[in-house]
Amino acid sequence: MEYIASPKNEHIKNAKKLATKKYQKQGQAYLLEGWHLVEEALRAGVTPKRIYATSKYLNERALKPFYALTTEISPEVAKHLAETPTPQGIFAVMPLVAGTLDKALAGQFLLLDGIQDPGNVGTLVRTADAAGIQTVVFGNGTADAFNPKVLRAMQGSQFHVNLVTAPLPALVAQLQAAGLPVYGTELNANAVPYRDVAPRDQFALIVGNEGNGMSAELLRATDANLYIPIKGRAESLNVAIAAAVVLFHLTA
Repeated sequence: MEYIASPKNEHIKNAKKLATKKYQKQGQAYLLEGWHLVEEALRAGVTPKRIYATSKYLNERALKPFYALTTEISPEVAKHLAETPTPQGIFAVMPLVAGTLDKALAGQFLLLDGIQDPGNVGTLVRTADAAGIQTVVFGNGTADAFNPKVLRAMQGSQFHVNLVTAPLPALVAQLQAAGLPVYGTELNANAVPYRDVAPRDQFALIVGNEGNGMSAELLRATDANLYIPIKGRAESLNVAIAAAVVLFHLTA
């Protein structure tokens, strides 16, 4: 097995670049960091292009089928590659595969309208996964799915949920044409408490920007806007928490 001791190694330099969108697009790959995320990828049947690991991980059973793709690295190299303060010492170069929508739109969808905080985006994907949502659509202005902070917050849920990037106004019209109700999450004069809407096998839920909410265009297009009645004095809920409450109700 090859051993790389220096962060100046050309392969390590190229791997490090895969934390940025520009080089991800060029190389059609991204860098995954941490044993839990790498293990989730392997369990999901996704074959990495390359694995970089310190000696600590070389005897892991899940890694054995991928020894031909594995390079041992020094702790110094691991520290250089890491986006976290305390690196675990394992990284995988993963293929960048864009999700797609089936022509026959069906199922349950979460639509992200301008969600900018990477932690929120990752948590929303993870929440969708937990609620059994099949597809999460990243609309304009939403943080990129392969941003390192988004990847950490998703905790491997990107391997269980179809992640798609698409303009939301056109998609909303397509979903409605396919017979799916599209719900917004905005408190306005016409909004209804989320419990007033019965759980459904097929629907789409839109969550909007942390500060500005959903776009006016999407608000006009929704079949209903849902809100969560707040009993205490808090002004509002975090977007990911609000989405969790509504999603688990709609999928009950």
